[in-house]
Amino acid sequence: MNINATLFIQMVVFGVLVWFTMKFVWPPITKALDERAQKIADGLAAADKAKAELSSANARVESELAKSRNETASRLADAERRANGIVDEAKARATEEGNKIIAAAKAEAEQQTVKAREALREQVAALAVKGAEQILRKEVNAGVHADLLSRLKTEL
Repeated sequence: MNINATLFIQMVVFGVLVWFTMKFVWPPITKALDERAQKIADGLAAADKAKAELSSANARVESELAKSRNETASRLADAERRANGIVDEAKARATEEGNKIIAAAKAEAEQQTVKAREALREQVAALAVKGAEQILRKEVNAGVHADLLSRLKTEL
């Protein structure tokens, strides 16, 4: 055989191989590569979308945290104001109750002073009668001289 015929046959076989590859082998390979590229593109798009959603979720979380902090601070301030009001009210009630107790104690002391004065007047009257009895050396009748003793009590 001739080298030209061999070269020609090899070119024909190569042409058939190229045609067969282009017709039956190449389309599934390109289809698989296109599908793979599409999957990669979809994955990258999903990753970008997830990244954006994560950023927006983080922003929402931060805003909710800030809102929660503000609400907590306002509730604490309200609670502190209420506590101060309750303490002030309790102080006012305690002061009022203390004033009532002091007034009652003063009234009781005044009553006891009046009772003590009355007892003292009676004792002084009895002592005066005994003193007058000893001075006069005779017995003085308390029933007869009741008017005299009552005037003496009022003077004392």
